[in-house]
Amino acid sequence: MRLVRIVLTILGLLMLLAGLLWAAQGTGIFPYPASSFMIDQSPWILRGAVVAVIGAAILWIARRHLR
Repeated sequence: MRLVRIVLTILGLLMLLAGLLWAAQGTGIFPYPASSFMIDQSPWILRGAVVAVIGAAILWIARRHLR
């Protein structure tokens, strides 16, 4: 059970960070790299937010329910 908790924690963190990055690029807050197709594109704001929320939920489940 400990291995599952570690794997889910890492997965949740990666999804949370990726979602935040996508949302930041979609809003234009983080315009790097300059040639990215995601910069100032509103669909990436929603997609990033959804991925970030799923990542946060996975983190919450891993930390609270898998003890």
